[in-house]
Amino acid sequence: MPDNKKHSRTSNKVMTLFVCFLAALAGLLFGLDIGVIAGALPFIAKDFNVTAHQQEWIVSSMMFGAAVGAVGSGWMSSRLGRKKSLMIGAVLFVIGSLWSAMSPNPEMLIVARVLLGLAVGVASYTAPLYLSEIAPEKIRGSMISLYQLMITIGILGAYLSDTAFSFTGEWRWMLGVITIPAALLLIGVCFLPNSPRWLAARGNFRDAQRVLDRLRDTSEQAKRELDEIRESLKIKQSGWSLFKDNGNFRRAVYLGVLLQVMQQFTGMNVIMYYAPKIFEIAGFTNTTQQMWGTVIVGLVNVLATFIAIGLVDRWGRKPTLKLGFTVMAAGMGILGTMLHMGIHSSGAQYFAIAMLMMFIVGFAMSAGPLIWVLCSEIQPLKGRDFGITVSTATNWIANMIVGATFLTMLNSLGNANTFWVYAGLNVVFIILTIILIPETKNVSLEHIERNLLSGKKLRDIGQRD
Repeated sequence: MPDNKKHSRTSNKVMTLFVCFLAALAGLLFGLDIGVIAGALPFIAKDFNVTAHQQEWIVSSMMFGAAVGAVGSGWMSSRLGRKKSLMIGAVLFVIGSLWSAMSPNPEMLIVARVLLGLAVGVASYTAPLYLSEIAPEKIRGSMISLYQLMITIGILGAYLSDTAFSFTGEWRWMLGVITIPAALLLIGVCFLPNSPRWLAARGNFRDAQRVLDRLRDTSEQAKRELDEIRESLKIKQSGWSLFKDNGNFRRAVYLGVLLQVMQQFTGMNVIMYYAPKIFEIAGFTNTTQQMWGTVIVGLVNVLATFIAIGLVDRWGRKPTLKLGFTVMAAGMGILGTMLHMGIHSSGAQYFAIAMLMMFIVGFAMSAGPLIWVLCSEIQPLKGRDFGITVSTATNWIANMIVGATFLTMLNSLGNANTFWVYAGLNVVFIILTIILIPETKNVSLEHIERNLLSGKKLRDIGQRD
């Protein structure tokens, strides 16, 4: 092989690794911002002397910003491009992290977390989109999987960081240290190429060709992919008009909304945001025990995600979801029963935590990753951008509601009843999965689309003819 071809392939592999680095860093940052508040909140509450309701707003304000950011990201990534959108998100991460660390009162902290939420919303929409468009086909699936996995690792990293700073109670450092990976993301994005698909959509086919030449092993591969992009661009996105005019498409959008509501109301993010509080309820009153318990929550979440990766294409989406909701209902139900009876021994404490961990395994192996998979599979091509934008915004709105109500539920319903409510919701989700959710394993997106638009029942749109 000529030296120039060897050099070209080497440089292309370097660029591919750089994109992998971006996937890891964007996902990690997303997870860090989600997880960091769990460990910081008890110290913030003590420092600012805030009420339970104010604590809920400190937690949920980021989800409000994320919902707004997710809705606006579709327009922004189309007009400005994926690269510039990611740069704006990275700048918001840096500013939001610094502002959070320096907030003089709860009100300023809430505003700072709304800003961070905007960054999370932009990242949650734009980073996977950019990666899917720029990564070579042979590693595209693994790149998106890496991004999802790094979110859970970011949450674990936030819990470890919180635990390290908990010995001094420095919650400002807990929130401010995220500035470092945020700055690295900003620097990294500056060196990335624009998405070739976005360039082609703007009519810049020459620039798109140059980008693909830098990213693919041969010019023939680059040319072939550009031809495929030209063909796909002939199908114009018409999500809103399709939503108004086509009842079958509306069914897909509503199903995407339902799926995201189901994911959030399992109660998983209650544990993510209020883990130390839950460990306190279970009888672990020592701060060190609560913080290390939170770290174990994050570790179990990471490890159980690998179960989903192994099962999703072997068992299928629907059986895995039914099993996951069953495990979550059992975990929450037994935990609620133990809280009702009273936890009076160390053995009972550890059994209660075992039920909590069982719940986390149930979520991480099923609803956590699979809801996102299904939401991307059920939307027809012409309305995919619209459908995914609506479902992503729903995720953050439902997330905000869960974060803003948990402490109030504990105070008004009591500990046991609150966990029973979430157990009952998971039972409802088993029924909804049986009645409404399709099995899409090993079925092409085109086949799912044909079944949907022909009027087949939602649970049957994954069936082969």
